[in-house]
Amino acid sequence: MRGRGARAFAGALVLASAAALPGCVVVPRTVVVFDEACRTHVRQVTLEVAAIGGLHSCAGDACAAMLVSAGVVAAASAVISGSIMVAGNLVYWLERQGGCPEAR
Repeated sequence: MRGRGARAFAGALVLASAAALPGCVVVPRTVVVFDEACRTHVRQVTLEVAAIGGLHSCAGDACAAMLVSAGVVAAASAVISGSIMVAGNLVYWLERQGGCPEAR
């Protein structure tokens, strides 16, 4: 009985945590900043975390599957958005190199 009670408590703890934990994804965002050296506005890509809802009711294996899925989606969004950020900032850096004599 002791093992069953501990499992029930652990399950309740996971369920409570899952209900309070919203799913998050990482998204790229383009911002405009002022470049002092060139005295112009330039674009940069940054990463932003966005919440996509929460897990309100789940039980047992379904709850575990949803938590794993949310983790996979969050990790995949971070990798894809990070790649977009690096590529975008490289393009903006190359634009700056061609248009600003101070950047060279």
